[in-house]
Amino acid sequence: MPVNLNKAEANIGGVVFDWEVNEYEKHDRNKRWYVITAVIGVALLLYSVISGNYLFALVVVLFGIVLFLQDMQQPMRVSFAVTETGIVVGNTYYPFKEITNYWIIYNPPEVKNIYFTTNSILRHRLQIPLLDNDPRPIREYLNEFLVEDLDQEEEPLSDRLGRMFKLH
Repeated sequence: MPVNLNKAEANIGGVVFDWEVNEYEKHDRNKRWYVITAVIGVALLLYSVISGNYLFALVVVLFGIVLFLQDMQQPMRVSFAVTETGIVVGNTYYPFKEITNYWIIYNPPEVKNIYFTTNSILRHRLQIPLLDNDPRPIREYLNEFLVEDLDQEEEPLSDRLGRMFKLH
């Protein structure tokens, strides 16, 4: 179970690697993106009303509101650290025993991420941008405690689609 560092004192050990990342990737969206998204949104809304699926209409409207609100604010800076006993993302500590495996996708300049698979039901996969950090010493250190998933050679489809359509 991840530990909230604000509410509990946890022995996280010494910090081995640390850096700050954005909470989410902020995309530069041009006018064309907004027009295409609005047309798709209106088409989905019309379809849902015509088919009588009002719950889907509500989901489409809520999705539009979330995109709008996310676009209006800057992402928060979140600290990330690899410690002697686990990883810390913001105020949440994940001990190594609760992380199933990890993998690194390093294809600059588009993708430079490290992924952790956790035992948590709510937050199963953590994605951390490596930014300008060299992945080799991080990999060497993590291999002492975690299993590296060498089968993962590409970033997850959801991340690729999110970057391609500028959604997150």
